[in-house]
Amino acid sequence: MKKLVAEFIGTLWLVLGGCGSAVLAAAYPQLGIGFAGVAIAFGLTVVTMAYAIGHISGCHLNPAVSIGLWAGGRFDKKELLPYIVAQILGAISGAGILYVIATGKAGFEIGGFASNGYGEHSPGGYSMLAALVTEVVMTFMFLIVILGATHSKAPKGFAGLAIGLSLTLIHLISIPVTNTSVNPARSISQALFAGGWAIEQLWLFIVAPIVGAILAGLVYKLISPEKE
Repeated sequence: MKKLVAEFIGTLWLVLGGCGSAVLAAAYPQLGIGFAGVAIAFGLTVVTMAYAIGHISGCHLNPAVSIGLWAGGRFDKKELLPYIVAQILGAISGAGILYVIATGKAGFEIGGFASNGYGEHSPGGYSMLAALVTEVVMTFMFLIVILGATHSKAPKGFAGLAIGLSLTLIHLISIPVTNTSVNPARSISQALFAGGWAIEQLWLFIVAPIVGAILAGLVYKLISPEKE
């Protein structure tokens, strides 16, 4: 239960910090943080939680990460479903808090609410195929970094920093394409509040990150220097 509570809190923070920066601060007149600021915000949520709850739950904050770690032989399948449920509930709670804050401004329109999308709902107008490839590849690389940085042979104490920076880089690359998911819980939480097209396109941001994570887990098993 302690692990699940930690995952709930951590994923709540990821959504509130990352999506919150996109909804509240990215386009703020003259002082907005833009795409780069949002990318940094997502990375910071992971770095801060890695050191806050990493020793409790492993700080997955993402169903794709949990599934990828399982595929890579690093996570017990018995814990998989409880972790995913805790992460999704935490993400929805984070989105709920963000909704309460955002609607406190007169004239606020929910719009996409930092949801992920493709086609006309991609920030840069990218196609479904481009979005699919982006999410698979970005999640694959994210899991490669996670599996490598947390390996017993990796330098101690730096995993959280490496993982957070990798998530920042992923957002710098892919925000224009999909608004960056690589995390089904993050995508589900925002789509539930945005509704409409965000729900219709949600399937891609559940399927693609999971596929990328599983591929990374299997590949890392092959290239890992030795069993832990």
